[in-house]
Amino acid sequence: MMKIKIAVPSKGRISEPSINILEKAGLGLIDKNNRKLISKTFNENIEVMFARASDIPEFVNDGVADIGITGVDLIKESESEVIELIDLRFGQTKLVLAAPEESDINTVKDITNEMKVATEFPVLTEKYLQEKGLNLKIVKLSGSTEAAPFIGIADMITDLTSTGTTLKMNHLKIIDTILDSSIKLIANPNSLEEKKELIEAVSTSIKGVLDASRKKLIMMNVDSEDLDKIKKVMPSMGGLTISEVLSDKKTVAVQAVIDEKKVFELVNDLRNAGARDILVVPIERII
Repeated sequence: MMKIKIAVPSKGRISEPSINILEKAGLGLIDKNNRKLISKTFNENIEVMFARASDIPEFVNDGVADIGITGVDLIKESESEVIELIDLRFGQTKLVLAAPEESDINTVKDITNEMKVATEFPVLTEKYLQEKGLNLKIVKLSGSTEAAPFIGIADMITDLTSTGTTLKMNHLKIIDTILDSSIKLIANPNSLEEKKELIEAVSTSIKGVLDASRKKLIMMNVDSEDLDKIKKVMPSMGGLTISEVLSDKKTVAVQAVIDEKKVFELVNDLRNAGARDILVVPIERII
């Protein structure tokens, strides 16, 4: 059977969440405490390759890895030709244009072509400026972008932010949002065609983990005479599962998958409707 490599960030804020989601999908690393460049997983046909998050789009584009986990910002910046399979629902951030709080730049209309902008994302920044009809000099940096306006390198910056707190701490204000980003599972187009079965198995398992993350399995015992009342208050993803309980009094066991945010109020409603022995259980995957 064909084998695939999954490129995963070797360090940084998205590394551990990426590894965790693979483990929950059944692709745990065999030697996770002695991390190497390539690590085997519980599936003999699937290996994990560790790389810088910024390199992963290129690796997947070139076929060095068949699939990978990285941010939309890095995919767009590298202009890699990859297929986005799943939004992994973590690492939400945005690329913004920001200027010093005391500057006269408050909107895009205040920007002139004589100004400079510093960034770690020159490709995305240039595309944004072109869309706005601006032709600014772009100063490419590899870090400490926030300092650029205060040491005379640039008038503005473009940078990633999640909450805006770091920008405020550095006395910068957001002028505009260039790109909303999150973490994606991506695939090489050729690999997706040639190794479709195995790649789809991985993406299906990961999607199952994501679908289960906001759900709970709720189980309870109910006297048969109270079952109609339970049905009225019980939401369900795919209908209730009802089975007979062997007891002196006619009793049924009821279970259903529900949204996590409904658990608190629902448990009280079920108890008042006659449910007992209520269990709320986490779900690992929903396929």
